[in-house]
Amino acid sequence: MKNILYTVLFFIIGFQITNSQQLKSPNGNFIMEFALQNDGTPTYSLIYKGKTVVKPSKLGIELKEDKNIKKSLLNDFAIVDKKTSSFDETWRPVWGEVSSIRNQYNELAVSLIQNETNRQIIIRFRLFNDGLGFRYEFPSQKNLTYFVIKEERTQFAMTGDHTAFWMPGDYDTQEYDYTTSKLSEIRGLFLKAKNRNLSQPPFSLTGVQTSLMLKTNDGLYINLHEAALINYSCMHLNLDDKNMVFESWLTPDANGDKGYMQAPANSPWRTIIVSDDAREILASKMTLNLNEPCKIEDTSWIKPIKYVGVWWEMITGKSSWRYTDELPSVQLGITDYSKVKPNGRHAANNENVKKYIDFAATNGFDAVLVEGWNEGWEDWLGRSKDYVFDFVTPYPDFDVKGIHEYAKSKGIKMMMHHETSGSVRNYERHMDKAYQFMKDNGYDAVKSGYVGSILPRGENHYNQWIVNHYQYAVEKAAEYKIMVNAHEAVRPTGICRTYPNLIGNESARGGECEAFGGSKPNHVTIIPFTRLIGGPMDYTPGIFEMDISKINPRNKSHANCTLSNQLALYVTIYSPLQMAADLPENYNRFSDAFQFIKDVAVDWSESNYLEAEPGQYITVARKAKGTNNWFVGNVNGIEPRTSNINFDFLEKGKKYIATIYADGKEANYKTNPQAYTIRKIAVTNKSKLSQLSASGGGYAISILEDKK
Repeated sequence: MKNILYTVLFFIIGFQITNSQQLKSPNGNFIMEFALQNDGTPTYSLIYKGKTVVKPSKLGIELKEDKNIKKSLLNDFAIVDKKTSSFDETWRPVWGEVSSIRNQYNELAVSLIQNETNRQIIIRFRLFNDGLGFRYEFPSQKNLTYFVIKEERTQFAMTGDHTAFWMPGDYDTQEYDYTTSKLSEIRGLFLKAKNRNLSQPPFSLTGVQTSLMLKTNDGLYINLHEAALINYSCMHLNLDDKNMVFESWLTPDANGDKGYMQAPANSPWRTIIVSDDAREILASKMTLNLNEPCKIEDTSWIKPIKYVGVWWEMITGKSSWRYTDELPSVQLGITDYSKVKPNGRHAANNENVKKYIDFAATNGFDAVLVEGWNEGWEDWLGRSKDYVFDFVTPYPDFDVKGIHEYAKSKGIKMMMHHETSGSVRNYERHMDKAYQFMKDNGYDAVKSGYVGSILPRGENHYNQWIVNHYQYAVEKAAEYKIMVNAHEAVRPTGICRTYPNLIGNESARGGECEAFGGSKPNHVTIIPFTRLIGGPMDYTPGIFEMDISKINPRNKSHANCTLSNQLALYVTIYSPLQMAADLPENYNRFSDAFQFIKDVAVDWSESNYLEAEPGQYITVARKAKGTNNWFVGNVNGIEPRTSNINFDFLEKGKKYIATIYADGKEANYKTNPQAYTIRKIAVTNKSKLSQLSASGGGYAISILEDKK
């Protein structure tokens, strides 16, 4: 009887609520319309400056059936409430591209009830001046408590055959070069686009990863991504290439399920950033704004870092992570390393590490990262081995306390390395002990790694269970006042706003791949439009010797960039954590160019995107926080071009000295990558610059206030 009365009351109320609702952005450039189809299917559409960006697209969640769940959250909905509101604040990030961020949006929360089941959901839309974010919310209710997501059915209906900058869908890696093609061409190019990193069979020949960058024929730039990925599976996109409609595709677990939910709960935000100016895509802070404010009360211990490391010599194959070549297998606590012969190539030894500490101290760096310092590297990968490392036991040739004291005497911090080999349970078992070991020995930052297949077996790098592990690691690190730089983890979605001790991620094809055959020359002109939309990247730039065989004769790889391009990355690929990745001897060879890396800042108060076109070029100017000094970076794609910029971002009435590190006239990423020029000029805010950028090249500029 109660259900009958509720249903009758609902329909009386329902007649007073229309089935559609518009929402405008604060500046009026965007219009979002929500509507219910005749069968009660929720839809939305998006218009920007009078142009349709997303055609009417379906929303909904498909549930896994069980004795309590017989119907999915896809249709048969009616609107019971619609609430609109506005919000406007300015907040200050702990570190970032700018010193303050405006968070302004108009909001529409649509409360829906499913007629047959009386289950309720809320779809919340936030429309900013740079795009739209929306998510599903599941209030506490009797008819929907515990449920399993079979698939999220969010659609993004495109208006045409757009140009896309895409990577193949993959549950375990984002370390791909990007492919540029029309949407209609993805299917034909998919198998060519995937590489040896693909750990799982493709779920679809038109499945791609986010952040996905698109450009329409009429000049609109569109970015599809997600924000605040918490307790949920990472979203891919599956393209219906006949109708040009993307649909969400969540990462499954070992059982094939996409998410285990308990109400109250919500999904991550689905994001659509749009502009007719590519520079505004790069400047957008919408992803950060859709995350919760900082939850760390005292952030004084979180500090941007410029570092060097015992790493590149191992990546190139010159040196080794492992201590010995004699052991076919290792069992921690049983294997006695004092009884085996060292291989003579182990890089993390006291003498070698001290050289890096000396180099860091001499050149003004903050820290030194050491990989391969701990027991277990002899059989760490590909063994489906649970107990791989204990994260506290060093090899015989690495004195943890002695190295700490030596570094401390030089004013240098040490960075810890925790490679998990994908054994997530093992890392969690040892995490408290490992973090305490770090604090006891003066380590304030950790680079964690998740190379290899995930344990427990059958789990993927990006499903809900593993996403929760990454979050647990960051929150646990915050308890110990430790900063985290996670490699091979899920791609960032702006969580660094909430937990700014997450100072870096890899989660993309980074600089290390220049030692594995090289990335495409235009890779670094795409990645700020894609991977960096979610947060900063530990790209590990600064490679000066492009011919890897000169470091390791057995490695015939060649980096596909010029030296000037590598300098520019310190500005164009934003991170509060920047590494000078090459060997000290190569920086000593090119000491005049190395000066830029020594000078460039890692924390900024202002950032101006001067030029941008995905896949072709990016030019950025940034002001170092707490100073009046600026740094400019330009990276160029395959075609040589002349970059034209002006310096109107400089303070009026002041004079500056600009040092320009540029490609030489004959520079080319293939044939002459180390050709560069350095010149100094006086500039003011009225100055202009016309500068050649070679194929795979670029330029970098330091602009220091002239106080004479």
